[in-house]
Amino acid sequence: MPPYRIPLFPLQVVLFPGTALPLHIFEPRYRQMLADCLAGSRRFGITPAGSASESPDPGVAGCVAEVKANEQLPDGRSNILVMGGARFMLQDVFAAPEPYYTGMVDEFDEEHDTLPGDDAVRELRERFTEYFRVLRLLNDTEPEEPSLPDAPLALSFAVAAAVECDAATKQALLVTRSTRERVTLLLRMLPGLTGQLEAALHVHRRAHGNGKGGSYSVLPSDL
Repeated sequence: MPPYRIPLFPLQVVLFPGTALPLHIFEPRYRQMLADCLAGSRRFGITPAGSASESPDPGVAGCVAEVKANEQLPDGRSNILVMGGARFMLQDVFAAPEPYYTGMVDEFDEEHDTLPGDDAVRELRERFTEYFRVLRLLNDTEPEEPSLPDAPLALSFAVAAAVECDAATKQALLVTRSTRERVTLLLRMLPGLTGQLEAALHVHRRAHGNGKGGSYSVLPSDL
């Protein structure tokens, strides 16, 4: 597909293809962006904010967000659910005539012949299942098997979206064009992330024992 122009929503959250993300729209300019999207293709691009301002920097990677559900509130704010579509590289940013940013983007795919081996895929499932189990215990929820895609590419995106880590690491997972490399990065990350959850769970259980229970979340909160 040739480059095309799309509305942009700079955020500190990274959206991955095939994954869902709830968003809260409250600024007037992004209310207008949402209205324009709903009247058209229902799509906009999510990118990181720029290094010097909110305006995204050309050259960064983003992901197309397609609005799947929209709940408009009486005061004009909206709660929406978007689904990640294609990844793109931002070529240029425009600040007018719309009150929100728009950009010229160029979509990209995975490189060919970068699928991981079956053992790596199996290990990723196992390590994420343990991470997910501890996370649910931390939130006082009964453990259950996570619902994960079968295909290695979709699996890598689903796990990358679900784990809690810094935005720069998430962005690196989004940018890589090798499924094998993304799976390898996740396999390196998950033991440490699970260990952090286990430490937090230990504190959480001690707090419960002292009558100071509460909930804990390491998943991205709604914006």
